[in-house]
Amino acid sequence: MNNHLSNRVNSLSESATLAMTRRSRELKESGIDVINLSIGEPDFNTPACIKEAAIDAIHNNITHYPPVAGYKALKEAISRKFKKENNLDYSEDQIVVSGGAKQSITNTILCLINPGDEVLIPEPYWVSYPEMVKLAEGKSVYIPSTIENDFKIDPVELEKKITDRSKVFLFSSPCNPSGTIYTKDELEAIAKVLAKKEDLYIISDEIYEQINFTGKHESIGQFDFIKDRVITVNGVSKGFAMTGWRIGYIGAPKIIAQACNTLQGQYTSATSSISQMAALKALQSDPHTMDEVQEMKQAFLERRNMVLKRLQKIKGIKANIPGGAFYIFPDMSSYYGKSNGKATINDGMDLCLYLLDKAQVALVPGSAFGSPEYIRISYATSMENLNTALDRIEKALYDLS
Repeated sequence: MNNHLSNRVNSLSESATLAMTRRSRELKESGIDVINLSIGEPDFNTPACIKEAAIDAIHNNITHYPPVAGYKALKEAISRKFKKENNLDYSEDQIVVSGGAKQSITNTILCLINPGDEVLIPEPYWVSYPEMVKLAEGKSVYIPSTIENDFKIDPVELEKKITDRSKVFLFSSPCNPSGTIYTKDELEAIAKVLAKKEDLYIISDEIYEQINFTGKHESIGQFDFIKDRVITVNGVSKGFAMTGWRIGYIGAPKIIAQACNTLQGQYTSATSSISQMAALKALQSDPHTMDEVQEMKQAFLERRNMVLKRLQKIKGIKANIPGGAFYIFPDMSSYYGKSNGKATINDGMDLCLYLLDKAQVALVPGSAFGSPEYIRISYATSMENLNTALDRIEKALYDLS
């Protein structure tokens, strides 16, 4: 039957994170007590004031087609947020609201990339980046990093990867899956390398901005010498626990924003009017003083510290200290080649399947993020679940020799 499908869709892979989440859900439905540490979703509820704004929108009949790029009031709130929190100057007509940051990034790639154009992507990367590039018939070019340098790329190595076909540099900070956060100086060093090629654009995925344990978030678009080539992507999913509302947005050069508006108008049109009103309330609030947001951030920090402490006690695991998001990305390669007599661990996928079967814990192999020596652990669940999961993982790993 695959012969009846387009080459475009046949070239795409299922998201590894969604696949592991689906498998854990199926096992749970069959009665198996699986702890899911694969999902990238806050286990908190949307703040009450935001939910109330959505209910008010329904009662006030804000239920008709919105403008494709989003309501003017929401775009103005995004513009103010960019200026106040990120020192970025995007006017209302440079902003496009979409059905999540994933659509925002895909829109931008489809508007910039022609067949054969190259997209520079630091490793590790979010699983969907290469698939988005495939969709545009571009070519992903990877810049390596290691746990020893906190998964940050070297600007010298980046410059070596730039060719005549390089069109976009795509990265996230805070990073999914590593939790890495680039400092202002590190971003400036990267920007100076990219600025040397005049037609090279930057897509900066900042969806985890609010989950930052290191201090002030820094945006690469703040530098005057590069700002006209930066597309800043953000949204409300992670920082305000609004994953199901599906609201992402970009600030971009006007010509790119207009292109994304045209593209989106032909295949989805605007995102939900009710969700937009909820997002407006979120962006009119100060996340630094909103109790629910700060409580969530503090809970993530406490969980991160606990998980790191537990992992440090398990022989053969090497982990850095992630500065943000809600993931830990440990090096598990010391377990490759080991066996419990029934299962042999050849790689990260084998290890994740072994832990799912033996420990009933769902994780994501690092190969999905371009780093096969690692696995991704999400700590977006309760302390109780995390402790139980780590007990199970430790016991299952102990059985390998």
